[in-house]
Amino acid sequence: MLKSNLYEGGKTEEATVISKGVKIEGKLSCSGSIRLDGEVQGDITSQSTVIVGENGKVNGQINAESITIGGKVTGTVRAKEKVVLEAKANLKGDITTKALMVEIGAIFNGNSKMGDSGNFNTPSETSKPGDTPAK
Repeated sequence: MLKSNLYEGGKTEEATVISKGVKIEGKLSCSGSIRLDGEVQGDITSQSTVIVGENGKVNGQINAESITIGGKVTGTVRAKEKVVLEAKANLKGDITTKALMVEIGAIFNGNSKMGDSGNFNTPSETSKPGDTPAK
């Protein structure tokens, strides 16, 4: 763990850095920020920020307060606040967030759902018993 020198509201932000060349298989969970320049095969959860660097690769779901993608992600991305797709980002999967920013050059193949309701349930989780799909 690395502690940043940023001081925000009386507490320091802890950040986990996964360097280029590191490969992780399984679930990754962190209360602080995560910077990923290596590879993760599995889900990532953070109560803060997840940054997938230009060399970073994720094959799994990412859940965080905010998410910035500069590398390659295959899977669902869910951010409570915002998702940023940088110019070299390549995302194959769905996005659920309040705000979405896509830079020129980014590749995004999937669906996006935006809003400030804070409701990040999938359609199957929000349907009621007896509901029938629309035809």
